[in-house]
Amino acid sequence: MKTSIILALMVLSFQVSAEGNAEHGKKIAYTCTGCHGIPFYQNVNPQYHVPRLGGQNEAYIASALKAYRSGERSHSTMQAQAGNLSDQDIADIAAYFATFNQ
Repeated sequence: MKTSIILALMVLSFQVSAEGNAEHGKKIAYTCTGCHGIPFYQNVNPQYHVPRLGGQNEAYIASALKAYRSGERSHSTMQAQAGNLSDQDIADIAAYFATFNQ
């Protein structure tokens, strides 16, 4: 419940700083789809379900990537992936996944 409220507030408080380009996002999201584009994908160690991102809310994806980039959200792989992304890269990736149907 607490996590849901925090995530909802993150989405509501998110301000789009750049318009995303889904075509460019598709090109730079190739590493993302290696985990997030596989139906029913499970991480091995520790074992957990990897969420599919296709069709997810654009603002939520951008907010989550920025939180990983800043270290506000902890997941070593995601922090490494998001660490070198610009705000425009994040907007582009979010636009791509928001329009991508899995």
